[in-house]
Amino acid sequence: MNELRRKLLRGSSAALLTPLLGTGLLLPGRVVAAEWNKTAFTARNVNDALKAWGAANAAESRDIVIQAPEIAENGAKVEIDITSLVPATRSIAVFADKNPMPLCAALEFSGNAVAYCRVQVKLAETTRVRAVARAADGKTYVAFREIKVTLGGCGG
Repeated sequence: MNELRRKLLRGSSAALLTPLLGTGLLLPGRVVAAEWNKTAFTARNVNDALKAWGAANAAESRDIVIQAPEIAENGAKVEIDITSLVPATRSIAVFADKNPMPLCAALEFSGNAVAYCRVQVKLAETTRVRAVARAADGKTYVAFREIKVTLGGCGG
């Protein structure tokens, strides 16, 4: 029963997409992921990661709210909610200072809505997590939160 259902779904999705391919509305070149900042994501310390992401001189702000557990029993999966009330926030990046590669996530936003995200990160050990928001004018702002980890998630 499940196999028949899978075949039917697989076949029907292809049938629905075929006309779009013919009209040019669904072009493979337009479905490519955005460029990623390899230098920032592969940096081995937080200062290099911040510099590569363009946030080395970010100003501390109370307009960025980080909601995360004070103590994470397992660093392999720590949920963090971030809300940026910085006007015209265009991106939010999450850094864990003591991780082997500190840049955990970088998200882009458009429009005028409040920038909000929930990310799950791995934390190697007790560390300071920082959320960096970049406004449309290019200015960067940062907020901090200390998270205690009892069991490390990055091989610790």
